[in-house]
Amino acid sequence: IFTFFFFINPLLITRTSRQAAYTFEGRNNARFWRFSVGGYFGAVSHRDVSLDVFFGVDYHSHLGTKRAGMIIFSKERGFQRQIHNVENTPFRTKFEKDLATFEGTSGIGCISDSDPQPLLVRSHLGVFALTTCGVINNADALIEEYFADHGNQFMAMSSGKVNETELVAALINQEDDFVSGIKHVQEKVEGSMTLLLMTEEGNIIAARDRLGRLPVLIGKNHEGYCASFESFAYQKIDYETVYELGPAEIVNITADGYETLAPAGEEMKICAFLWTYYGYPTSTYEGMNVEVMRYRNGAVMARDEAEQVGIPELDYVAGIPDSGTPHAIGYSTESKTAFGRPFIKYTPTWQRSFMPENQDVRNKVAKLKQISVPELIKDKELLFVDDSIVRGTQLRETVEFLYGSGAKAVHMRSACPPIMFNCKYLNFSSSKSEMDLIARRVVQQLEGDEGQQHLEEYADASTERGKCLLKTICEDMGFDSLRYQSLEGMIEAIGIDPSKICTYCWNGKE
Repeated sequence: IFTFFFFINPLLITRTSRQAAYTFEGRNNARFWRFSVGGYFGAVSHRDVSLDVFFGVDYHSHLGTKRAGMIIFSKERGFQRQIHNVENTPFRTKFEKDLATFEGTSGIGCISDSDPQPLLVRSHLGVFALTTCGVINNADALIEEYFADHGNQFMAMSSGKVNETELVAALINQEDDFVSGIKHVQEKVEGSMTLLLMTEEGNIIAARDRLGRLPVLIGKNHEGYCASFESFAYQKIDYETVYELGPAEIVNITADGYETLAPAGEEMKICAFLWTYYGYPTSTYEGMNVEVMRYRNGAVMARDEAEQVGIPELDYVAGIPDSGTPHAIGYSTESKTAFGRPFIKYTPTWQRSFMPENQDVRNKVAKLKQISVPELIKDKELLFVDDSIVRGTQLRETVEFLYGSGAKAVHMRSACPPIMFNCKYLNFSSSKSEMDLIARRVVQQLEGDEGQQHLEEYADASTERGKCLLKTICEDMGFDSLRYQSLEGMIEAIGIDPSKICTYCWNGKE
């Protein structure tokens, strides 16, 4: 099969081969793929912070779709907490009525795609509030170890699972102080764990994951300080950035300032997807703004394509809304091709296509919310840039619609390399099978189990196997041509030390 494909340019796929596209076994068996990790916000001030926490958490709504919570603290009223399901109702709608009941000078909150939180905990360390973001791959082993050491119990959720934030609290409580407890969490958890902890004195302890896979930033205004995942979340409520925690760093925050309780480690593996997909365009991590990176990324893609095979004849370059759009702008500018918007996303009702639990409903919503501009489609040669190509189901339907609407050609570009591995460090997906990934399914289709031993070659478009992967996906999806951004090009666009970036989902390297 490799001899057959070796002399075929994967960018030259005929309309006949598109019509001969086949269906991969198991394509519709994958129930969920969610790119969402959760977000957090906390504030300490000399004034009431209820509104700050409300808006700060709300500005993380793009990072989670299941649950959200807030805990506000005052010395007079103690801890006040609310947790709501936000699967089908925006955060603001659910929590707006609670604002009248909140009062205090300290508070933390979260958007979560996992367990209900923040939690209130009472232990030998006192009463404290806790919210976490990450994933614990060895949760069962830690729970059994806790049972063996203490003979105690956890509150089980309806699924029988233990709330991971409660498990983190239990690990913290195994030590004699909060800093030792958080270090214990960082050492014991396989996966990642970033957290905000609010004490009964009203201060907030922020701790970044051991390898800094997610960010923690500190903002300041004239009355207090805050801690946040997204920098724009506090900038919109009149805080300014004063500090970004390093990997494993633990910081104590009060209304008067912040101090490091445990220094940052030297090794960092921050998630590259922060820039390519799920980070908000106005946010900055490790000194690199998300939107700027995406422009650069698209430009690098176009530059390399022009050098290697040439840019196809096009009427418009377009982005798959929303996160594909800035990558497309960079590609358009570098290739000197007009930028257009053949699709406009309709968001007043369904803001995110994966909000419904049912995969078929999500696919339907994704299709309905893309409103086309026929004048920019009919008889046009179009090149679309998407942030990534994961399962491909919704993208296939989009391409079919474009051809049905009279498009002359549809070329596709992915702003990142082929995804070969499910993330094991962040709460990206409730899917456990890597065969849900289109690239892995194609490898299995082409070469069976043997192909799974050559994933690095398949991910490299310059190799024989890489060309086979491109051609097969191109045929199955119905594109006129397909290219993925290279790993080197994506890292170049991010612009920070490559050794500090996690690229596990593309190359499987830790």
